[in-house]
Amino acid sequence: MTGTSTAPGTAVRAAARLVAVADGRGGTALPVLAGDGPLALRRTRATGDGAACVTVVGAMSAPLGGDHIALTASIGPGARLRVGSAAATLALPGRSAEPAHYAVRLTVADGATLHWLPEPLISAHGSDLRMTTTVELAPTARLVLREEQILGRSGEPPGRLTSRLTVHRAGRPLLDQELSYGPGAPGWDGGAVLGGHRAAGQLLVVDPAFDHEPVPPRLLGDTAVITPLAGPAALVSAVATDGLRLRRMLDEASDEASLSPMPGRCPVRTPA
Repeated sequence: MTGTSTAPGTAVRAAARLVAVADGRGGTALPVLAGDGPLALRRTRATGDGAACVTVVGAMSAPLGGDHIALTASIGPGARLRVGSAAATLALPGRSAEPAHYAVRLTVADGATLHWLPEPLISAHGSDLRMTTTVELAPTARLVLREEQILGRSGEPPGRLTSRLTVHRAGRPLLDQELSYGPGAPGWDGGAVLGGHRAAGQLLVVDPAFDHEPVPPRLLGDTAVITPLAGPAALVSAVATDGLRLRRMLDEASDEASLSPMPGRCPVRTPA
């Protein structure tokens, strides 16, 4: 069920859901686009290639301590969808000492393409967020997924952040990894993890074409690497001193490794 449950002084429980389907005319329709509380979903202008564009707009401060937020997207056979966000997601401390939870679940059917490209997640001092992203891909589905974490706002230490990404393709595991940063996470700032950097991110590209032309592993600069996965996929991982440099590195890595997404970008402004 999509909706929000709140009471004065209590945590937020909210859910949002979108469904994309091929419209039979070379485009993509959005028969379900529903969100409440901190998650407002807005259709933005498509770019003329048959893909629908959706922007996630933060309608209130979230996630705060104790909040439970869920976002579900289902992309039907042959549909093409790009999802972005209007601004960064800011994890903040709340009245509750409990951690906040933010769960994203994505399902992509055969012949469908999803670009999941949100703005960064910022872990503010004193916050505690558990983020999970679960993806189910059909055998001929295509996916471009970007994650970026910024540890602390300017001049402050980070909060506690645990992020898990799990991807299955054709019912088999493709990627399952969990990262933890901030107070209580062992070794997170050591040389084997961040080495003093405050921005971390990754770009996952799944494309059946990689079955025939896999992406070779290699370093991309001093703090980024591309790794082919055991399937038609490649993962770019990078750390940087700040979010701007991180985004630039991921974009450059995508270009250098020929991990080109669907052409064009979704505008943030909603159509009149």
